[in-house]
Amino acid sequence: MSALSRKYKVQAFKAGPDFIDPMYHTAATGRPSRNLDSFMMDEGRIRNLVGYSSKDADLCIVEGVRGLYEGFSGDGDIGSTAYLAKTLGLPVVLVVNAGSLTRSAAAIINGFRDFDPDVKIAGVILNKVSGSQHSEKLDLAMRTYCKGVRLLGKIRKDSENTLEQRYLGLATLHNYDQGNIVPLERLVDTVDLDMLVDIAESFQTELPDSSPYVSRKSGLRAAVPYDDAYCFLYRENIECMQASGIDVKFFSPVKGDSLPDADMAYLCGGYPELFADKISDNKDYLEGLKQMSDEGKPILGECGGMMTLCKDMKVKSGEIYRMAGCFDATADMVGKRHGPTYVIADATPDNPLFSGTVKGHEYHYSEVQAGDSEFCFSVRRGQGISGKMDGMFRNRTVGTYLHQHALSHEDWAKGFVDSCQ
Repeated sequence: MSALSRKYKVQAFKAGPDFIDPMYHTAATGRPSRNLDSFMMDEGRIRNLVGYSSKDADLCIVEGVRGLYEGFSGDGDIGSTAYLAKTLGLPVVLVVNAGSLTRSAAAIINGFRDFDPDVKIAGVILNKVSGSQHSEKLDLAMRTYCKGVRLLGKIRKDSENTLEQRYLGLATLHNYDQGNIVPLERLVDTVDLDMLVDIAESFQTELPDSSPYVSRKSGLRAAVPYDDAYCFLYRENIECMQASGIDVKFFSPVKGDSLPDADMAYLCGGYPELFADKISDNKDYLEGLKQMSDEGKPILGECGGMMTLCKDMKVKSGEIYRMAGCFDATADMVGKRHGPTYVIADATPDNPLFSGTVKGHEYHYSEVQAGDSEFCFSVRRGQGISGKMDGMFRNRTVGTYLHQHALSHEDWAKGFVDSCQ
């Protein structure tokens, strides 16, 4: 994406519920990357979002998730990269781990080609090629067994160009500086980017490009923390708020910013446990959240945001830090992984922000000791906070492990606006 962006306007997308990969896409292209998820979004919204966000782009690239055909279930397309390719009418460039393989790489490619004839595999990139002898054998195998498949290039094994990782994936990237990506461009020196563009140009698809959000003029303001602690955020959720006339004010609690004067707050997930000391020291922020909650203003805290709304946060070292206290609960970094998994939940009648059935995902290494907290989500699929229940709530404050995408709803921002009115 970075190399192509030197010549083209590249619009990036990520298949599935991933917050970190789009950060790297955004740095590589200079354009906000988008998530496409066929579990959370129906076909019409997927097509609309791609058309809307790529109106002025030259080239769209969708990074897949896991294997091409992996999805929600073992016998269906939903949630898979293949589903997106068919829904959008896009060709697939298959990246094959060819480490220690020659003819078997050809067998893998042919297996993927034959598995679903409606998925158009237009090219292949072979990854983890060890040397010239390995490369020559792969060329021979491709010529002999994979006729009609265009080989775009072979990427050599490279242990030097690696990216830092932590327990939820790649290290987060917030300054969106292409300089972080440029050193990796030499990995694709052996890939024929002109051939890639030629493949893209050979496929044409018509997509709706109107705004996918409900529009209203609410005149409201939302406080949204965004920094190293709060960064797992779908751009579409912010755009959905803005389409409803909500003025979104970003700020950084980690840097000591106070809670802005606002009608509501939206606290996304991230790594608050890594900055618990700074968050705990920011009394203006925490006391502002508690006051906002006591006044009945709507607050949504997702995962790490929910942890901030608890009374305390216990980090991995055993230290306990004071948090906002909107809920009489303790968030505990137990180090046990929960997810990633898709979630289906039903909002209870007293849910202050959402109604009906909602979809999303959860992925966390914490648990919440919720005490006698009330819940406003009944979980059909997923874990939730306790006993298949999620969404602690008090007044109009909701804390949940559920990450939602605005386009999984008809009108995601409606509950915020109605609560304020």
